Amino acid sequence: MAGDGDLLRLVGTLDAACKEAGFFYVRGHGIPESMIAEVRDVTRRFFDLPLEDKRKIRLTPHTGYRGYQRLGENITKGKIDMQEAIDCYAHIEPGKYGDLGKHLEGPNLWPDYPSNFKVLLENYASLLRDLSRKIMRGIALALGAPSDAFEGGTAGDPFWYLRLIGYPVSADIPEEQRTDTGCGVHTDYGLLTLVNQDDDICALEVRNLSGEWIQAKPIPGTFVCNIGDMLEVWSNGIYQPTLHRVFNNSLRYRVSVAFFYESNFDAGVEPAEFCLEKTGGVAKYEKVVYGEHLVKKVLNNFVL
Repeated sequence: MAGDGDLLRLVGTLDAACKEAGFFYVRGHGIPESMIAEVRDVTRRFFDLPLEDKRKIRLTPHTGYRGYQRLGENITKGKIDMQEAIDCYAHIEPGKYGDLGKHLEGPNLWPDYPSNFKVLLENYASLLRDLSRKIMRGIALALGAPSDAFEGGTAGDPFWYLRLIGYPVSADIPEEQRTDTGCGVHTDYGLLTLVNQDDDICALEVRNLSGEWIQAKPIPGTFVCNIGDMLEVWSNGIYQPTLHRVFNNSLRYRVSVAFFYESNFDAGVEPAEFCLEKTGGVAKYEKVVYGEHLVKKVLNNFVL
C-alpha cells in the first residue's frame, strides 16, 4: 500500500476530515443512486399514511424499542424533537447479551405498506454495513493502524442501527406541538454514521471548530458521514465526534435515513495502544462497553 499514491492521498484526506471536521461526504461508494432515492421514497410514503396506520408498528419497550414513534415522542437531552421516525436494529438473539441485551431484543417491525418496505430496507442495511466496514478500514489506515484494526473484538461483528426520520413543516403542526428543532444538538453513539438525506432541502447543521453552525448541504449521490463517540474513545481523542442538529426551515416535509455503524454490542472500547503512543501514553478515556452506552441512551430517548 505504501506505493499506492491514490490510496495514500485518500487516507490523508480522510484523516484531515476526521481531525478537522468530523463530517465528510462519501461518493463512488457503489450503492445505486436509484436505491438511495427509493429508500427515501418508501420512507416518505409511509409517513404520509394516517397516524392510526403508522401506529400499527408502534415502538414500545415491549417491542425492543423497535418501530414507529409519532411526533413528540423522541427527545434529545430532555427536549422534544419535532420529528417522527422508525427505528430498526441488528438482530439480537434472545439471551445472547443477558440483561443488557434484553432491552433491544425482538424482531424489527415493518409496515405492510409500502409492500416492498421490508425487503428494500433489509437489503439497504446490508449494503451500508459493508460500505461502513470499508470506510472504517480507511479510518484505521488514517490512524496509522493495520486496515483490519476494527475487526475482531472491536467491530468484527458490528451492531447497526437504522433510523428513518421525517421532519414536518412547522406551519403544518399545531402551535402547541411545535418545537425549535427537528433534532437537538448531539453526537452519535458509535463508530460511524451514514446519512441519506433529501437532495434539495438544507436542514442538517454541523458546528465547526470555530463554534459556528454550518449546513451540511445535500450533494446528490453521496452520503454525509460523521464519526461517533466510540471512535473518540478508541482513538484516545485523536478523532472527536462533531456536534450537529437539524432544523427543517423549508416549506416541504423532509426525509432523512441514518445508518449507524457500531462496534460489537458487547465490545469493551478503550484507547488503542498505537493511539496511546501518539497521545503521550496516557489514556484520556475509561473503557466503555458499547451496549451499555447504547442502552442508556435509548432508554432516555423517548416519551412513551
